[in-house]
Amino acid sequence: MISKEQFQEEIEYIIKNAIREDVGDGDHSSLACIPSTATGKAKLLVKDEGIIAGIEFAKQVFKYVDANMEVETLIEDGSPVKHGDIVFYVSGSSQSILKAERLVLNAMQRMSAIATKTNSFVKLLEGTDTKILDTRKTTPGIRALEKWAVKIGGGENHRFALYDMIMLKDNHIDFAGGIDKAIQKTKDYLKETDRDLKIIVEARDLNEIEQILNAGGVYRILIDNFNYEDTRKAVKLIGDTCLTESSGGINENTLRKYAECGVDYISSGALTHSVYNMDLSLKAV
Repeated sequence: MISKEQFQEEIEYIIKNAIREDVGDGDHSSLACIPSTATGKAKLLVKDEGIIAGIEFAKQVFKYVDANMEVETLIEDGSPVKHGDIVFYVSGSSQSILKAERLVLNAMQRMSAIATKTNSFVKLLEGTDTKILDTRKTTPGIRALEKWAVKIGGGENHRFALYDMIMLKDNHIDFAGGIDKAIQKTKDYLKETDRDLKIIVEARDLNEIEQILNAGGVYRILIDNFNYEDTRKAVKLIGDTCLTESSGGINENTLRKYAECGVDYISSGALTHSVYNMDLSLKAV
C-alpha cells in the first residue's frame, strides 16, 4: 500500500489541478461584483441523508485557496447526517469562499455517496469476519478521494494502483503462459528489481486454486466469479495458507452469503462506480 506521504501528495495534486480547471485566470463572476475586501460566512447544508465524508478534504481546499479562511466543524467525517443538518461554517474572504465552493461541493457530494454505500455494505457484513474492499474502478484523477471515502465509510482499501501491489489476473496469466509461469516470473522479477510487493493471484476455478497453492508465495487468492458452493470449497482448500477474497458482481443481495462462505475479503467496484451523489449545498449566512 502507498504511504501516508504519497497519499497526501495525491490529494494535493487533486486540489491543485481542480482549482486550475475550475478557476483558470480568475473567478470573474465574483471579481466583477464582489469587492476584494468583502468578507462573509457560509454553511455546508445537508439536503439528503447518509454518511458525510470529505470534511477534512474541504478544509485542505479552503486552506489552499486562502490560508486566512476559517472552518468551524459541527459534524465529523463518517457521521450519519440527515436533511437540514449543518456540517460546518466557513468564514473569510467572500471571493475566496466562492472560488472554493464548487470543488468542495463536488468532492463532498461524491465522497459522501461512496461512504454511505460502503457503510451499508459494512452493516450487511456485521457478525462475520469478512471485510469489504474497494477496487481500481474509480474516477480517473480522483482515486485518492474515492478511496478515502471508502475508509470513512468503514471499508478497507485494496491496492491503490498498479505500482503498490502485484495482482495477477486472467489476462496476465494467459499472456504469461499459465499460472505457474506467471507466478514464477513474478517472483523472479521482484527479486531482480529488489521490490517487496505482495502478490495476489486470481483463480477462475478450483483447479487454478490448486495450481496457485502449489506455486506458493502468494499473499491472497482472488476467488473470482465462483458460486457459493465452490467458494466454500475454495476456502476449505486454501485453509490458512493465504488470505482469500471473493469478487465478481457481488451486490447487496449476495454479499452476506459470500461472507458466510468464510472469505476474508469481498471486493466491490460498485462502492465507487455505482453511487448517486449526496445532495449538499454551501449557503451564505
